Amino acid sequence: YNKKCIMNFFKILTITTATCILGSCSNFDKINTNPDASTQVSSKLLATGAIAGLVKPGSGAGYVDHMFISKYIAWGEGARGAQYNDFYRTGFGSYVNLTDYQLMADLAAESDKDAYEGLALFLKAYTLFDLTMSVGDIPCSEILQGEDGLLTPKYDSQKDVCMYILQILDSAYEKMSRASDFEGDFIFGGDARQWSKVITAYQMRVLMQLSLKVDDVDLKVAERFQSVYNRNMLMESNSDNLQLTFSDKSGQYFPFHSSNNKHWAYAMVSDYLVEMMKENHDYRLFYYAKPSQVKLDEGISSSSWDAFVGVDPTAPISNVKEAYATRNFSGLNARYIDYIPGEPFIRIGYSEQNFILAEAALRGWIKEDPSYFYKKAIRGSFDFINENTPDDEIYHYGNKLTEEIINTFLANPNIQLTGNFETDLELIMKQKYIASFMQLPWMPYYDYRRTGLPKFPINPETSLNFNAPDKIPVRWQYPESEISYNKANVEEAIQRQYGGSDEVNKLMWILQK
Repeated sequence: YNKKCIMNFFKILTITTATCILGSCSNFDKINTNPDASTQVSSKLLATGAIAGLVKPGSGAGYVDHMFISKYIAWGEGARGAQYNDFYRTGFGSYVNLTDYQLMADLAAESDKDAYEGLALFLKAYTLFDLTMSVGDIPCSEILQGEDGLLTPKYDSQKDVCMYILQILDSAYEKMSRASDFEGDFIFGGDARQWSKVITAYQMRVLMQLSLKVDDVDLKVAERFQSVYNRNMLMESNSDNLQLTFSDKSGQYFPFHSSNNKHWAYAMVSDYLVEMMKENHDYRLFYYAKPSQVKLDEGISSSSWDAFVGVDPTAPISNVKEAYATRNFSGLNARYIDYIPGEPFIRIGYSEQNFILAEAALRGWIKEDPSYFYKKAIRGSFDFINENTPDDEIYHYGNKLTEEIINTFLANPNIQLTGNFETDLELIMKQKYIASFMQLPWMPYYDYRRTGLPKFPINPETSLNFNAPDKIPVRWQYPESEISYNKANVEEAIQRQYGGSDEVNKLMWILQK
């Protein structure tokens, strides 16, 4: 979710109000809709809204907000807080969605129960995990009890929250695996098998984010991962991605298209990413960025690697603005700006799944060759670009991703796994980082937070993380609304976890070795 937007939203709608609403909406049997359409709430309608809420990204500048933390881009308009490691308070606004998920399951006909209950459990797990990954301990066991007068839910430990999430994901998969196809799904047309693959991929994401807790006897991370893998219900191609596809129809344009926002020109691709891709002649660079106008004016061909110039996202903002003013940088490729459908927006994807499997194999959680999944993941990234980009020189500057180019890259000695754990983990995380460009909000940051890889640039001279200028913060602060309306419980959680200091450099349980 867009944490900053939710923070602002939740200044008005607090979690306390939300828990009341969530617990007292049993009479919500009508919605205000088109008078020519059905006005009866149904599982179908609620599923459509819930899925849309999950896959829809931010618009305009909000579409790229998550990319500043991970040092993908700099911003020519002015300083962006996350670019300089300034973390704000988050919000708990997504709690309000849980009532619709529960209602969707409750209203389902008996023949559709498994599908809608499975979907509701998956969405609940996704929401809770997103929240706990932001701050640490969160309300969990006492939510949705406003009808019983419980307006200030206690905070559960992050371990207990994660245990609960793993349990309901198992239930979600069990229900969806035996479900019939259902209505209201505009992503997969209600195909229950497709959703079973999504749930499986997401379970593996959650378990990998728990990698530092692999020795926890209650979680049994490695054993759980192997069990999920052994289902043989994996995504098999990009067609299995949980993604939102855009089009040239009104209201369905790519969110960062120039007609949808006035900020597109300010995005400046970072030198960190550009140099990482140049180092191995990664042709995806020609699809991610555009040549520097300064280099073109010097007579360098747009098809040349030398035409692409990154900007240090940690440099003083005056330096960044100077590069922008003199056009000495590579902006985003025209396929993000001028091509109306852009590319689909991935929440959970095939390439990501295979990077996770490569890491799991490297860690010994599954008895497979890490290189097999690593290469599948990289190829999946190349295929995704090819599948969603017209073969036009303006989108690749004469460097089309041919099968020969893809195979040459996959055979590049510099990207081969070596058999050394540390070296191979860094290679996997670098390629996962490159493949996640403009996709999978917050996940590259969460991977960095968990592994320290890839090694994001940090400039203590410009960092706004004043308590630890040589580090990137590892969490957001709790919402102001909780401090105002659920003070005793949030303060108890802060004391229990962080010694009473709601500070952005404090390690939550999931990050403690």
